[in-house]
Amino acid sequence: MSNPPATPTNNKTKYLSELKELLRIPSISTQPEHKKDILMAAEWLKNHLAKIGLNNCKVMKTAGHPIVYADYLLAKDKPTVLIYGHYDVQPPEPLESWNTPPFEPTEKNGNLYGRGTSDDKAQIFAHIKAIDAIMSATEKLPVNVKFLIEGEEEVGGPSLDKFIIDNKKMLSADVCVISDSHSLSPTQPLIEYGLRGMAYMQIDLSTFENDVHSGLYGGNVPNVAIELANIISKLKDEKTQKILIPGFYDNVRKLTAKEKQALNKTPLTKKAIMEETGAKTTIGLVGASIPERCGALPALDVNGFFSGYTGEGSKTIIPAKASAKISMRLVPNQSSAEIAKKFATYIKRVTPKYVGVTVKTLNTGEPILMDTSSIYFKKAEEVFIKTFGNKPIYVLDGASIPVTSVIKRVLNIDSILMGFGLPDDGLHSPNEKISLEMFYKGIETSISYLSAL
Repeated sequence: MSNPPATPTNNKTKYLSELKELLRIPSISTQPEHKKDILMAAEWLKNHLAKIGLNNCKVMKTAGHPIVYADYLLAKDKPTVLIYGHYDVQPPEPLESWNTPPFEPTEKNGNLYGRGTSDDKAQIFAHIKAIDAIMSATEKLPVNVKFLIEGEEEVGGPSLDKFIIDNKKMLSADVCVISDSHSLSPTQPLIEYGLRGMAYMQIDLSTFENDVHSGLYGGNVPNVAIELANIISKLKDEKTQKILIPGFYDNVRKLTAKEKQALNKTPLTKKAIMEETGAKTTIGLVGASIPERCGALPALDVNGFFSGYTGEGSKTIIPAKASAKISMRLVPNQSSAEIAKKFATYIKRVTPKYVGVTVKTLNTGEPILMDTSSIYFKKAEEVFIKTFGNKPIYVLDGASIPVTSVIKRVLNIDSILMGFGLPDDGLHSPNEKISLEMFYKGIETSISYLSAL
């Protein structure tokens, strides 16, 4: 299709109204009381995909939340594009921090506020509306398309791996497109060609059966919270910020000189990070630049620490148990299973013999590296130049999108990460938003990309 249809100006209001319908469904995957809302969102998407002219639209059961599938396979001798997204959202709490109701999408200053706007309902809906625009204008698509929209992304996608393996033939494609990330600005797109993986661990320590009286036993028995703090302090060198787990860096992929030069041109600065997070400074591996630390090098963080009495007022006890949740973001060539094993071995080694210790693996995902020389990346670059006015910056992203590694391993295809969010969208936080300019630009970009293949 040499002349793809532009986003119809008179349909913007309709597209936005439809998006708001989807956003009003509180499809929170982590909370059992919202199971009916999860099912409602899946049915809504299935019906909408059928309405715009796609075929084989169905809600498919899994061991967890259902997956929505639809396709168009009538473009003979043309490539097949698999479009992935998710319809589940994070819980909105704390509710008191929202300026508007989280499930009543609200327009303000060129943005649309509400839970799930940027992550990921508006981004996947941009592709759906691109299909709608093309079908309305031509009654056919320039390529074959398959939609895979899951409902468990926010809980780690436990059912997705098996679903993709079991439905390998149905999901076969030439390339996957994912919009679950961001651009640098409305005029500067990004293409993430690598993503970090993850090993998410939990440490559980115990010293006695039950909490004991701090007045009777304080000074004579170990304090399990302090023991856990001491163990955590041995995970990183305080001065260099190097991770101290033996063999942790053994398989870290070294950047080429060209990659390093390009990555360090990324306008990710100390000031920007401080402004976005509210941090007083930046801290990371000594000798590495901020862009390198963001995506090209692994990281280790404590995500949670709990022990003893945490209610109102005081309670004079010495706790019997303490736990910590720790995530390690991994880079290409590192293995999540191998790192999890090294972590567990090290924790058990540095734990005193008088302390009981259990180390559990809660979640894993493999890092991934894409082939940017493929025709699908080249076409994406051309389309971004057309719609954004600038060549995309290629980056190694610090986040993890586990589905990309599964798609690569099982379907043997790369994923083009077309982010239509912005860095300040507030994903997982109160007052999450999507820029309306970016939503419409996402539709335009998707139309152009499908038409260019």
